[in-house]
Amino acid sequence: MRKLSVVIITRNEANNIEECLESVKWADEIVVLDSFSNDETVNICRRYTEKIYQSKFTNYSLQKNMVLDRATNDWVLSVDADERITPRLKTQIIKVINEESEEYAGYHIPRRNYFFGEWVRHCGLYPDYVLRLFRKSKGRFRDKMVHESVKLNGKAGRIEEPLEHYTYACINDYIDRMKRYSSLFVQQMRRDNKKSRWYNLIVNPTAAFIKMYFLKKGFLDGKLGFIVCVLYSYYAFLKYAMLWEKK
Repeated sequence: MRKLSVVIITRNEANNIEECLESVKWADEIVVLDSFSNDETVNICRRYTEKIYQSKFTNYSLQKNMVLDRATNDWVLSVDADERITPRLKTQIIKVINEESEEYAGYHIPRRNYFFGEWVRHCGLYPDYVLRLFRKSKGRFRDKMVHESVKLNGKAGRIEEPLEHYTYACINDYIDRMKRYSSLFVQQMRRDNKKSRWYNLIVNPTAAFIKMYFLKKGFLDGKLGFIVCVLYSYYAFLKYAMLWEKK
């Protein structure tokens, strides 16, 4: 049986982390990198693993690469504190990492996203494949401050059983996080010497809403779908407005 490391970054995740850890306690190793939480996050993590490290938060890709470096097994599963691995997904993960074939260096896993406690079935948010399971020697998170993703040196397969993603507990939660993500987006754009154009404030939010609500059939999710599409449009406006403000 090949061994698996689960890697997680945390920052004040006391409301989420226990359910996350409970869902991955079957793994051979759990490694946590905490950004000096001031709630019960670290104490909760200690119930599941001794491998807890701390580092000041800089950006998401840096944190995830730091915790990745501390994993000791060949196969790594990266999960966020608000995500859960179901028993059926666990079975598929164990199966694919123990296959004799060396064809795949990693696997995309679909996410089932929940907003305000409800599953968003459309809006382009399902199946929402993310590359989270990969060989440590073959994967690295791209140098992005927010919305980080894995760059894989090799071929990626797909797992069909979804992981559960309990994002945004309420609208205030969404807005608070979008402010944080927008600030990181601005830092990324300024670092890359990119600027906001006046049309970004109109075109990007409008395009985001049209794509999610009409093309990705967000209207089929009723009021929830409409709210989600408006909020994503707001995020598209906010990040470019903040970039313009910093010109």
